[in-house]
Amino acid sequence: MKKLYYISNALLLVVLSLLISCNQSKTTRNEKETKTPEHKKIEYKKPSSVEYHFEKTKEWLKTNGADSSKVSIAYAVNRTDKNGVAKMDSIVVPADFSGDLVYYLPFPLHVSSLEEVSKVLIFSYPTQTFAAYENGELVYTGPTNMGRKKDPTPTGLFFTNWKAEKTTSTFNDEWDLKWNFNIENKLGVGFHQYELPGYPASHSCLRLLEKDAKYLYKWADEWILKDKENVKVKGTPVIVFGSYNFDGPKPWYDLVKDAKALNISEADIDSQVKSFITQILENQKLREAEQTEAL
Repeated sequence: MKKLYYISNALLLVVLSLLISCNQSKTTRNEKETKTPEHKKIEYKKPSSVEYHFEKTKEWLKTNGADSSKVSIAYAVNRTDKNGVAKMDSIVVPADFSGDLVYYLPFPLHVSSLEEVSKVLIFSYPTQTFAAYENGELVYTGPTNMGRKKDPTPTGLFFTNWKAEKTTSTFNDEWDLKWNFNIENKLGVGFHQYELPGYPASHSCLRLLEKDAKYLYKWADEWILKDKENVKVKGTPVIVFGSYNFDGPKPWYDLVKDAKALNISEADIDSQVKSFITQILENQKLREAEQTEAL
């Protein structure tokens, strides 16, 4: 009887140990599931100073044209490309080229009000630049040439929908648009690669350098269709804000007098996003649910 008693007690201890172990494992698993994921902060190289001056284009290119890093920053600062810069008599260049591009363009590196937003693309009409954010962190930025005075780019909240590596302009069938991502289906507005003359010149679309257009083409999400007529989930949110002074000098010329003249603050972004944040997060939930369902 004593032997049976000891055996039963031993079995009871084993069972209790297993139950405790399972509960601990379950608790740890639940803690991992409910813990908010940490978002990696991108470290950018900051130049020792950010100051600008004018240079004669041909002379500057003759001296610096072989330095791809400097040329890339110069293109961005002047909102232009290789063909566009060749037509400019003078360009604005920084005194120190040692930093990453983010320090020569106006968007803030972090926006607290966007921390819950997985992805958002923002275009600034006044500064002719764009910025891609992931959970409030700036992950990519660059120059753009938006709609001309006669055909302005619409402003407000949009969502990416369909995309094509190469498509034909609805305005002129001789214009081939590379890395095109549509954001307004009825009006035919989208962002894509096309020449950047250094000022708003498009027929309402958002022109980009090819490297930037290709990046955003892969980065942004397409819509998810319920059927041929209805959208189930919209794509990545795109906010276009502000207006451009078509009758004044190029805004980036002001950088020569004040290097912070075009800076966009967190508060500026907050004011533009505030009325759209609920709609953005609602669509984000739908996309996350769709992705979970697909798994």
